Amino acid sequence: MNCSGCSPIYPIEGQGTLYLRPVSPALLEALQTKGRRVEYSEKVLWFDFSDTQELLKRLEEIMGMEKTLSIALTVQLKSAAEGLFSDAEGDWISLSMQHSRIKHADIVSTILERQFSSYMQPIVNASEHIIGFEFLLRPGERGRSFSSYELFEAARETGLHSYLDRTARITAIETSARHLPQGVKRFVNFLPSSIYNPEYCLTHTFEAIERLSLDPKDFVFEVVETEQIQHLSTLQHIFQVYRSNGMSVALDDVGAGYSTIDLMSRLEPDFVKIDRSLIDHCDQDRAKQQKILNIVQVSSQFGGRVLAEGIERIEEFDFCRSVGIELAQGYYFGKPAAHPPDGPYLGPSYRAAK
Repeated sequence: MNCSGCSPIYPIEGQGTLYLRPVSPALLEALQTKGRRVEYSEKVLWFDFSDTQELLKRLEEIMGMEKTLSIALTVQLKSAAEGLFSDAEGDWISLSMQHSRIKHADIVSTILERQFSSYMQPIVNASEHIIGFEFLLRPGERGRSFSSYELFEAARETGLHSYLDRTARITAIETSARHLPQGVKRFVNFLPSSIYNPEYCLTHTFEAIERLSLDPKDFVFEVVETEQIQHLSTLQHIFQVYRSNGMSVALDDVGAGYSTIDLMSRLEPDFVKIDRSLIDHCDQDRAKQQKILNIVQVSSQFGGRVLAEGIERIEEFDFCRSVGIELAQGYYFGKPAAHPPDGPYLGPSYRAAK
């Protein structure tokens, strides 16, 4: 199996060839009218370019023609060293996507060259003992600065969000292998929309865990998605594949956006992470307290462990503990860092040393 999200992706520098399909007599005529040298066969038409600026200009011309002629073009870009086009469907992308990859070449390079790292934020139990860490994407030491939101939005636009999501997961797994002992939970984010076929798309994740001789039971893969989940059955299938490989799953941001109590009830995740917007000053807000209680009560019905995100004050933590929430995360316990704290993972001693 192959798809555009899982196929190898290479940066284009210098000269090469752009292939387009389908072959349209109207498009061919429009290109030739512009005085461009275009070659073609029954399957594709193509032209050479000498640098990326020329390519960008040509792509913008063709995008205008595509709109005028009401056709949908897919393209394939090859550097001078790569040779002829491939018939594989996974090697073809939309014209607009290819334009975005050239236009945002710096961000594409950040993704392809893995110029990012995984930071770790502690997760504690009710006794403030650190039981795990969430892994969060951050710029690399020598890479360009970015926000995670900016990087993933650009990845969506360029068709690289599956590649980025997969690579970020593997980076988190590798980071955990360097820093954490067995038995410490590792919460790793994933985007459901990046996983087209769980059995195939998650293979790289499972292989990384096996390659590094890590215990699958230490991993919790949590859904992070800013868009509405269109096909619940697909996400349920993804959960099943993770669990069948010995790992746990979590639903993030419950109580905000699309992560509703109803969705939580239907998915029955192993871990339920309450959104920080509900936790903020929850000790002073009865409406928030009732929503939190509802989440705790529903979670108890299917055995989900509840985690409060965004704890910044002891009063918030105290309220959460008082209603039976056993796990917590937030700046009160520690900010994301490149390394875990030294010594035993004990809450009071850790906080005193911060």
